[in-house]
Amino acid sequence: MKKRTLLKGAVAALALAATPALAQDKTKVGFVYVGPVGDGGWTYEHDQGRKAVEAEFGDAVETVYVESVPEGPDAERVITQMALDGADLIFTTSFGYMDPTINVAAKFPDVKFEHATGYKTAPNVSVYSARFYEGRAVQGTIAGRMTKSNVIGYIGSVPIPEVVRGINSAYIHAKKVNPDVQFKIVWVFEWFNPAKEADAAKVLIEQGADVILQHTDSTAPLAAAAEAGGVIGFGQASDMAEYKDGPRVSSIIDNWAPYYIARTKAVMDGTWESTNTWDGIGPGMVGIGEITDKVPAEVKAEAEALAASIASGEYHPFTGPLKKQDGSDWLAEGEVADDGTLAGMNFYVEGLEGDIPQ
Repeated sequence: MKKRTLLKGAVAALALAATPALAQDKTKVGFVYVGPVGDGGWTYEHDQGRKAVEAEFGDAVETVYVESVPEGPDAERVITQMALDGADLIFTTSFGYMDPTINVAAKFPDVKFEHATGYKTAPNVSVYSARFYEGRAVQGTIAGRMTKSNVIGYIGSVPIPEVVRGINSAYIHAKKVNPDVQFKIVWVFEWFNPAKEADAAKVLIEQGADVILQHTDSTAPLAAAAEAGGVIGFGQASDMAEYKDGPRVSSIIDNWAPYYIARTKAVMDGTWESTNTWDGIGPGMVGIGEITDKVPAEVKAEAEALAASIASGEYHPFTGPLKKQDGSDWLAEGEVADDGTLAGMNFYVEGLEGDIPQ
């Protein structure tokens, strides 16, 4: 009996010793979201990526998230708490989280951080973004072809280079196919505010816009377009397919899942390094949602051909000749904009009206 008791004690001790190791084997991945997971756009797609991580790695990972975190001091608190709670990898998914991410990363050198759409890195901080402007070129082509009023409305969120690039790209390509087109831009100064987004869409429609583009996160502009009738729009960040039988004629889809899976795997196998990723249609980070039958067949073919040429690298959406809004030369015939200029873009191209808010 004594031997048996000793054996039981040894087994129990081994099991107890193994418990922390088993717990450590599970990789904890955190996500910080600027909007609610049900926004139907930006945050929804990031959360789809989180779910893809769970599906890929099963019990080997644990994911956590906090939604609707304001950009600013509260973000630093949330990120810090995630690190304190044992996260091995934290994705911070909005531009305004850049400095909070850098600040927290300095305090937790063993935690890996991934910041979306920013430019500041550190030994334990990577940045990643998508070339949304490639999708805007496709949308601009469809918008320019389909507008009857020649007025296209654009709802801007926050006046950072990412949003300015999108406006410029959409305008350049709308103008290419329709020299008479005019853009009207309304800024709401938030990423997600359905009431403001709806009001902006209604104002633009009242000003004659029969096409609405948006760089905001909710489906409210599409709802406003549906209510107005005779107005088309596009899904932003996600397919927003619930409006496919209404005003939505296509979409830009942010496909974060492959990146999130790859970066989680890198943490798990010890190969993670600080990187700067900026991918577009070709690598699949930017998807073009189904172009519906509301779009004439020849316009659909033109838009699909443009997307294919961008994906292959044959064509770049910012190819000269192009001038800046003030009439000064920017790109010569055949010249392509460099990534540095695009990353810091703070000017409109020639033909766009109004000023970029400061």
